[in-house]
Amino acid sequence: MTTLLGISGALRKSSTNTKLIRHAAKHFAPDTFIEGDLRMPLYDGDLEEASGVPAEAQTLSDQIKSANAVIIATPEYNKAIPGVLKNALDWVSRTEGAPWKDKPVAIMSATAGRAGGERAQFSLRLALMAFRPLLLQGPEVLVAASSTAFDDDGTLNNAINDKALIALMADLRRAI
Repeated sequence: MTTLLGISGALRKSSTNTKLIRHAAKHFAPDTFIEGDLRMPLYDGDLEEASGVPAEAQTLSDQIKSANAVIIATPEYNKAIPGVLKNALDWVSRTEGAPWKDKPVAIMSATAGRAGGERAQFSLRLALMAFRPLLLQGPEVLVAASSTAFDDDGTLNNAINDKALIALMADLRRAI
């Protein structure tokens, strides 16, 4: 029984990064696929001291810990990962039990720009490094011009990207 957690670095309902994690999950074919929710308060040490870790952050941490593997799709905002994703990583870092340690993780990106999120992926790798996950190094999945990269059913329509995604999901499955 495999559980795959998908984290989309975008909150928008029709986000191409959410479409990308859903499409990746189809290739991975887990027994259970869970989508993490990044909607939580901004990290604030005073809030943490007064109220502890928010329930939303603890839920995400628990989902990471219990999953066999994690996929993260990130947009690129101003040459880096979006604040909502960094905020969630910051909150999860405040939970007990090092949920990311040795966890197989694959990253990917879907962006409006022509580079497909290369800088965001680099930024995400840096942000994850301290947590010591088993971060796959490739193949890179960089979906450029993402507004036209998916059909109406959310299927990735670019054969080059899909081939890389299939290989990445096969490598992720082997990593667990």
